[in-house]
Amino acid sequence: MTAKKASAIANANIALSKYWGKRDEKLHLPQNSSISMTTEGLFAHTTVCFDAKFTKDSFVLDGKNIAPDTPEFKDYIGNFLTFVKKEYNITEKARIESKNNFPGSAGLASSAAGFAALATAVNSALGLGLDEKGLSILARRGSGSACRSILGGFVEWKKGVKDDGSDSYAVELATADHWKDFRMVFCITSLSEKKIKSRAGMNETVKTSPFYAEWLKTVESDLARIRQGILEKDFTIVGQTAENNALKMHSLMMTTEPSIMYWNSGTLEVIDAVLDIRDKGMGCYFTMDAGPQVKIICLAKDVEKIMKKIEALKSVEKMIVSRPGEGAYITDDHLF
Repeated sequence: MTAKKASAIANANIALSKYWGKRDEKLHLPQNSSISMTTEGLFAHTTVCFDAKFTKDSFVLDGKNIAPDTPEFKDYIGNFLTFVKKEYNITEKARIESKNNFPGSAGLASSAAGFAALATAVNSALGLGLDEKGLSILARRGSGSACRSILGGFVEWKKGVKDDGSDSYAVELATADHWKDFRMVFCITSLSEKKIKSRAGMNETVKTSPFYAEWLKTVESDLARIRQGILEKDFTIVGQTAENNALKMHSLMMTTEPSIMYWNSGTLEVIDAVLDIRDKGMGCYFTMDAGPQVKIICLAKDVEKIMKKIEALKSVEKMIVSRPGEGAYITDDHLF
């Protein structure tokens, strides 16, 4: 039997209006919708091959073989492959290799990029013929936020209400070219892998944070403001709402029992710098995901000045400037 092989590249995405918490852990169905920017330049490159000659499924991430009997394999790649094989009647074992051009498990959306690339490659290798909606749903089965990385530009993940998840997928709000001077500056304050993964953190927050119900009450308003701000290119509305939304999400984490604290001293230093820059009249805002890294939202004309200010901070190990990027795509560049 001929081997079925394909490779794909997918960019990470950073939510401007976050999701935190799931209504279905197995299907990765969120409690609330979210809006993100697909980030140009931070990507995962993945090759998958299904072949009858393989005696077991295997996965190599950034040059490291992930053993099939580890939680890192079983809870992520293993569950995804089990679903694919059952859903599409696949009997062959799979070999997967993936590499990121940015740190993984550090609050930079590596799983979103990785599973979007994997879903795109699987679709091609197996000839599934999925459209963008179908691809988004498939990527979501690997990692919830991966459904947004299938698409480019500014993307909304519709939470859906159906039990089977058939109405929970991402749609493109605006293309990558819609807002050409929109920028995001990644301020990396730690390259270490975070101690608490997002999945575990979300689950505990939903169970224990006294503020969770209030979070859900405010999300729809945030979504509407950011959606309108993107379409009208209103930087102030997008920035203000995204910053406040991120602070609300982290307040949920901090009030989880036991408390989840992703921030470090560098996080606070960057936030303080952003507030100082803004107080002096320059338009910039911050957002954060489940990790210590701060992303500064700004316009292209201010990037150089902002970076100069941030470079002076001893706690920032690296900075990356990103703009709205393209969605996932197939490549002929195979990793094996």
